[in-house]
Amino acid sequence: MSDEYESQEELLLPLETLLPYGIQIGTRIKTGHMKPFIFKVRPDGLCVLDIAKTCERIKLAANFLARFEPPEKIVVASTKLYARMPVLKFCELTHATPLVGRFLPGIFTNPSLKYYMEPEVLLVSDPDADEQAVREASMIGIPVVALCDTDNLFKNVDLVIPVNNKGRKALAMVFWLLTREFLRAKGAIPKDGDLSIKPEDFEAKVEESTV
Repeated sequence: MSDEYESQEELLLPLETLLPYGIQIGTRIKTGHMKPFIFKVRPDGLCVLDIAKTCERIKLAANFLARFEPPEKIVVASTKLYARMPVLKFCELTHATPLVGRFLPGIFTNPSLKYYMEPEVLLVSDPDADEQAVREASMIGIPVVALCDTDNLFKNVDLVIPVNNKGRKALAMVFWLLTREFLRAKGAIPKDGDLSIKPEDFEAKVEESTV
């Protein structure tokens, strides 16, 4: 597959580094919304995402999120087990606010609740799995950034990151890249700097990842 990409100039890491994490592997379902981000459909029917577009959107999303101050006003929500460790690690390093596990109704909309919060932007690992969070963000009028696979729709999503949002390794890599690009945008690390930890440090443990 690597020789099918004409240029790697826009990639955030070399192609041979990215491919093993499977961030480009979609599903056999292809929505009309995701069609512009699909590189090809394999003979077995599995959709393959365009890695260059994925990298472009990761950088765009990181730069967008870096505008919000304080970073605690960025809420990162995920109900998926595979995404919990990546979300927690992202929030640890960026100081965003994690919201993993079940999203309790009213968190964004009911000030009388003890767990009520007032985010300024929402990042989710899957707009379908995190539908309640996305809906409430839309109700209070804050932007939503979402990791979207080939089977996702864009309802109430403002900024799409086209990526495999189901794989354990893929989620670790995408949140590692988001963290790096966020910290670069904030000036916390140099523009060409890397994180002191590896994508594997963002990865959910196998025993924690049975869905």
